Amino acid sequence: MNKIFLFWVLFFIFNSPLFSQNPLFKPPLSERIANYNISIELDTADHSLRGNEILIWKNTSSDEINELQFHLYLNAFKGDSTTFMIESGSRVRGVSTKDKEWGWIDIHSMKIVNGENLTDKIEYFQPDDNNKNDKTVIRVPLAKPVLPNEKIEVKIEFTSKLPNIFARTGYEKDFYLVGQWFPKIGVYEKAGQRNAENGRWNCHQFHANSEFYADFGVYNVEIILPKDFIVGATGQLQYEKVNEDGSKYLLYHAEDVIDFAWTASPEYLTVEKIWEHVQIKALIQPSHFYLADRILESAVKGLSYMDANVGKYPYPYLTIVDPPFYAVNAGGMEYPTFITTLSFWGFPENIKITESTTIHEFVHNYFMGMVASNEFEEPWLDEGFTQYYEARIMDENYGEKTSLLNILDYHIGDFEITRGGYTGMKYPEASDNTPFAWEYPLRTYGVMSYYKPATMLKTLENIIGRQTFDNVIKTYFEKWKFKHPGGKDFIKVVNEVVLKEHVNRFGENMDWYFDQVIYGSGICDYKIDHIKIDEMKKSKPNLEIDNNEDENYESNILFKSEVVVYRNGDVKIPVEILIHFDNGNEILEIWDGKDRFHNYMYTRPEKVVWAKVDPESKIALDLNIENNSVTTKKETTVLNKYAAKVLFWLENVMLTFSMIF
Repeated sequence: MNKIFLFWVLFFIFNSPLFSQNPLFKPPLSERIANYNISIELDTADHSLRGNEILIWKNTSSDEINELQFHLYLNAFKGDSTTFMIESGSRVRGVSTKDKEWGWIDIHSMKIVNGENLTDKIEYFQPDDNNKNDKTVIRVPLAKPVLPNEKIEVKIEFTSKLPNIFARTGYEKDFYLVGQWFPKIGVYEKAGQRNAENGRWNCHQFHANSEFYADFGVYNVEIILPKDFIVGATGQLQYEKVNEDGSKYLLYHAEDVIDFAWTASPEYLTVEKIWEHVQIKALIQPSHFYLADRILESAVKGLSYMDANVGKYPYPYLTIVDPPFYAVNAGGMEYPTFITTLSFWGFPENIKITESTTIHEFVHNYFMGMVASNEFEEPWLDEGFTQYYEARIMDENYGEKTSLLNILDYHIGDFEITRGGYTGMKYPEASDNTPFAWEYPLRTYGVMSYYKPATMLKTLENIIGRQTFDNVIKTYFEKWKFKHPGGKDFIKVVNEVVLKEHVNRFGENMDWYFDQVIYGSGICDYKIDHIKIDEMKKSKPNLEIDNNEDENYESNILFKSEVVVYRNGDVKIPVEILIHFDNGNEILEIWDGKDRFHNYMYTRPEKVVWAKVDPESKIALDLNIENNSVTTKKETTVLNKYAAKVLFWLENVMLTFSMIF
């Protein structure tokens, strides 16, 4: 049977009333605004995809839409003068484009089904930087507007040339990771959505420091490729057939997802595991096969933790891809129900980068995959939340101090690395979290998108309590899953839940916190400035002694102890101070942290030995915890100081390693 004819037969079946009676999700989980039926054939000789696409797009706004806008992401790899290449310096994760093969996407025709031919109306434009050499976005004017609640069907014929794997997509040898490979419509944000005053297209260029933003929909994707290739993809395999010419035909179906990605290689070994309603499939490199159980186990830990603490994972499948070493730049990437991990031959069990990567990319199925924030404009909403939950899951399952590294006497936890990524910045006040992803100051995007917001969330958790924090996230997830929230939408949920559970304990709302740590660039640093002790004689036998419960105390000596707490930074957070006396008594003071400094005076027969700011380490945002305590006792050894320096050095080595890979 002719392969293209076969596709259209199956396409008809999938769009017939017979098929629609048995949907995966009934009712639908999302509005299903952008729906795709795509047929492509992989040419392994020139590493290209030749395809047809029918986009069924719905106007859910009250506006009349007079043009369509599309992403052509693969054109980011068309040459060294694209915006992506200029911003990245043609290097990603240490890999250069030198001697690499370029990639691109060409649209051969674009037509409205049973309507206007749009091919000659296609116009490249650059909404972000006016770089005329960048062709990652197009707009297409329409003779007849798309009316509110109306659908438009657009048929597109295209060719996608895959690059050598450079960032997120491409091929190396016989390995293919195919992401952002088809003409993909932008998001039309209606008035009021993400604070939009009026309806607008949100369709940014492909930048070095940005990822993706798309509407939910249904995907039917036909893939034709050599029969010896093993394939994994977003969604479920519906049909498979080996053709007489030695090719293989696959048809995948996915519902209520924002994207579709797939992989192919003849080398994969397939390992599967079932967790409750989810079929987990891992595609493993033969040399990494001994890591299969670790990969599957970490995926189960992620599934069970997020299901219990955030919300239900609704999809009945999850595919995990283990790229070969020579295609390492395909690792550590997230797509709906389809993620790539990182593993290396010889990785010992006490180095858990594979586990942390698997968990991180899986968590993205919640923050980006279901709660579909705009990664271009507010990357902290997906990367920051994902980094926070990566650290929680890793530390609670593998040990708070050992979850990433546990070799001999050296051990590092995931949140330690996360916090260190932020507090170790040379200029942590360089930016707030309001710039678009590509607008952050040089070399600050990663920290400001991943580490600082994750540390901010941990501090918020400590301030309002774990139970309240979890209720915040569960409420946020349930309210905004399969929608497009903005930062203000999250903060609104925080305010509602905190007010309900704590009344006005933290003020009328938590805006004071977010105004400082997200919308402000100030730093947080509290310290014990000094302890001063003066010895004094009792002036009268019955002199009242502050806080002294022993009325028969016979000593004629009193000590006047002064503890001075200082705020170095601009961020003002209520803080606790623990005061310890030489008789073992302790006093826990609570300071609102607003003044530049505050002093505590004690006149007692016992004297202060030491004082510590934030004794339970609640304020993870505090940049310098080494100045949090002061003691009046002299140091008897310098060993601890040098051990701390060694650990700090090792943490930074591991942090650098994790950011490279």
